[in-house]
Amino acid sequence: MQLTEVKSSTMPPWFHQDICQLKAGRRGYWPAVDPQYPPITQRLIIKSRDEQSASYEDWSLKHRSSSFTSSSGSMNSLPRRAVLSLCRRMAAAGMRPLVGSLGYPAGGWLADQTSFQAVRVCHSGTMRKGSVSTKKRGYDITRNPHLNKGMAFTLEERLQLGIHGLLPPCFLSQDVQALRVMKSYETRTNPLDKYILLMGLQDRNEKLFYRLLTSDVEEFMPIVYTPTVGLACQQYGLAFRRPRGLFITIHDRGHIATMLNSWPEENIKAIVVTDGERILGLGDLGSYGMGIPVGKLALYTACGGVRPQQCLPVLLDVGTDNQTLLNDPLYIGLKHRRIRGKEYDELIDEFMQAVTDKYGMNCLIQFEDFANSNAFRILNKYRNRYCTFNDDIQGTASVAVAGILAALKLTKNKLLDHTFVFQGAGEAALGIAHLLMMAMAKEGITREEAAKRIWMVDSKGLIVKGRGYLNHEKEEFAHEHPHLKTLEEVVHAIKPTAIIGVAAIAGAFTDKIIKDMASFNEKPIIFALSNPTSKAECTAEQCYQLTEGRGIFASGSPFNKVTLADGRTFYPGQGNNAYVFPGVALGVIACGVRHISDDIFLTTAEAIADMVTEEHLAEGRLYPPLSTIREVSFKIAVQLVSYAYKHNIASVYPEPKDKEAFVLSHIYSPDYDSFSLDTYTWPKEAMNVQDV
Repeated sequence: MQLTEVKSSTMPPWFHQDICQLKAGRRGYWPAVDPQYPPITQRLIIKSRDEQSASYEDWSLKHRSSSFTSSSGSMNSLPRRAVLSLCRRMAAAGMRPLVGSLGYPAGGWLADQTSFQAVRVCHSGTMRKGSVSTKKRGYDITRNPHLNKGMAFTLEERLQLGIHGLLPPCFLSQDVQALRVMKSYETRTNPLDKYILLMGLQDRNEKLFYRLLTSDVEEFMPIVYTPTVGLACQQYGLAFRRPRGLFITIHDRGHIATMLNSWPEENIKAIVVTDGERILGLGDLGSYGMGIPVGKLALYTACGGVRPQQCLPVLLDVGTDNQTLLNDPLYIGLKHRRIRGKEYDELIDEFMQAVTDKYGMNCLIQFEDFANSNAFRILNKYRNRYCTFNDDIQGTASVAVAGILAALKLTKNKLLDHTFVFQGAGEAALGIAHLLMMAMAKEGITREEAAKRIWMVDSKGLIVKGRGYLNHEKEEFAHEHPHLKTLEEVVHAIKPTAIIGVAAIAGAFTDKIIKDMASFNEKPIIFALSNPTSKAECTAEQCYQLTEGRGIFASGSPFNKVTLADGRTFYPGQGNNAYVFPGVALGVIACGVRHISDDIFLTTAEAIADMVTEEHLAEGRLYPPLSTIREVSFKIAVQLVSYAYKHNIASVYPEPKDKEAFVLSHIYSPDYDSFSLDTYTWPKEAMNVQDV
C-alpha cells in the first residue's frame, strides 16, 4: 500500500470539500462529484496516524480487487480510471510526486501533519501474493515487455534478477508510472504522436500499457484503434519503431511452418490476420496494414482480457496495387502488384494448415480487412473447417444488429415492421443484412420474406432484378423495381424506416435524405457506420438537428455529444466492433469452440442490446457506454460459454458449474507480478555442517 499525504495550503477547493464531507461522518468510500472534473471513483479511506495499523492492511487485502472486478464484484475499469483522474487533479494543483522509500514505493505528496489526516490510495496490484519464476536475467528482463516493470522493480527483485544498477535508484508504484506516461501523453496534441507514444510503451512495458488502456478505455480506444489507427497505417513506414507481429510474404510459400517457429510464444490462442487490401475505408495499404491486427489484439486484451502472450498479429504481404506506395522509396512492403489466383489461395491454405498444426484446431483465426473479392470466399471456405470468423462481415453485423435491436425499444415495434436501405453492398452491408434476416426469422418469417425488407445501393445504384454484373451475394437482395441511380432517389421511393451507411462515402446521407427520413418516420433510424470519422455518411449533429432530435443515430467512429437549441443533449452511440470481437474471442477461447457460427454473433447482438437501459436510450445511446466495455465483453463471454455447452459445441470438459468464475479464470491482469524468489530456511539442527 502507498501512503499519500497532502499539504492543506496546496489543496484545490474540491479536495477540501471532499475532506469536510468525510470528517462530517461520511468516512470510508466516497465519490467526488465536482462537475468541473471527471468523477473520481477510486475508493479512498481517511485515517489518522494513530489508526494506521495492521487493521488497515487487513481491510485493504479484503477489498483489493482484481484488474477486472471492482470490490462489488462487477467487472469494470473504474478503479484504474480513478487513479489516473486523482493523479491528474493533484498534478494540476501543483503537487509533486516523490520517490518513496522501500517501505512505501513511491508517489507520496508532501504533507503538513496538522492539516488533516493522511489520504491512502489503494493501488491494487502492489501487494500481489505469490511470485512468478523466470530464467532470464539482466538486460533480458528490462528489454522484455512481458517481464519489464521499469522502476517498479523492488530492490530485492533488482538484486535477484541482476538488474540492480541498470535502473535509476528510484522505486515507483504502477500508478505513479501511469501518471508519468499520462503527463507525457497530454503534452501531445497530434493523435498520431499519441499513438506512437502508446505503441512505444507497449514495446517496453506491456503490463503498464494495458493498465493505462484499461484505466480509461473511452479515452484511449480512438488512439489505439479507429480512427487514429487508420492514420497510423497510412504513416506506418514513418511510425515504424520495433517489429510487432509476423510478416509472411507470397515468397514464403512452402515455409510458413518454419516462419511460425520464429515467433517466441508457443501457446497462441488468437490470431488476427490481414492482407492489407482494404484497410478500414482507406483502401489498399499493403504491409502498412499491420497496424490493424496489432490494434485489434490490443483491444482483445484491454476490452476482453485475452492474455497478450496468447495473441499473434499477422500480415500476409502479397504485394500492393496502391501505386503511391509502389513509387514510395520508403515503403516497407513487397514492391510489386498483388499476386492473385492460385498462388494466393495456396498461401492462405498453407497458412491455415500451418497455424492449426502448430497451435491446434482451437486456435482462433480472425480475418480482417480483406477485399470483398476474397472476404466472403475465404470465410465460406474455412468457416466449417477451422475456428475462424471475419470481423468486417460478422463482427460489424453483430454490433449493427445490436444497435437496431436497441432502437426497437424506442420505436416500440418489431423488426418485421422495418424496411432497411443500405448505402453500400460490400462485406459489412451483406453481413448485417444476413444477420438481420436471421433475427427476423426468429420472429416467424422465411428468409425470402426477410430479404424483401432489405434494399441495397452500390456504386451503380439500386440493386434490382435484371441489373447486370451482380454477384451471388448481391442477387439475394435484388428485387422487382425500376432502377434508380442515387441514394436520394432510393430513399424517396422506398421510404425506409432505417438507412445504414457502410460504403465509406463521406456525406452520403445528405440533408435532403435525413429530412426525408424524418418526414416518413416518427423516429428514423440513421446509422453512419463507415470508418474512419472522415468517411462517415453524416455527423451526429446533422442527424439530431435535421430530425429535431427524433433521429436514432449510431456511427462507426466516435462523435462528441450534441446539444440542441432546446437544451436536450444526446450522446451518439458508437457501433464499434470492439463491443463484439473481444467478448466473442474470450468466450470462444475459454471453452474451446471449434467453429464459430452466425448464431454466436446473433446471440452476442442480443446480449449487447439487453444491456442498453432506458437511461442510455434517453441520452441517445444505443450501446452501453464505452467506459463499461470490459463488463460488456465479460457478460458476452459468459453468455457464449453457456450457449456453447448448451449446444454441444464446446471442447473443454468437464463443463464448469460456475460460468462466471470459469471465464474470470481466463482473464489477463495488468497488475505487476512479483519476481522475488521463494526464500526460506530449515531448522537450525538440520543445517549443521558436518566436520571430519
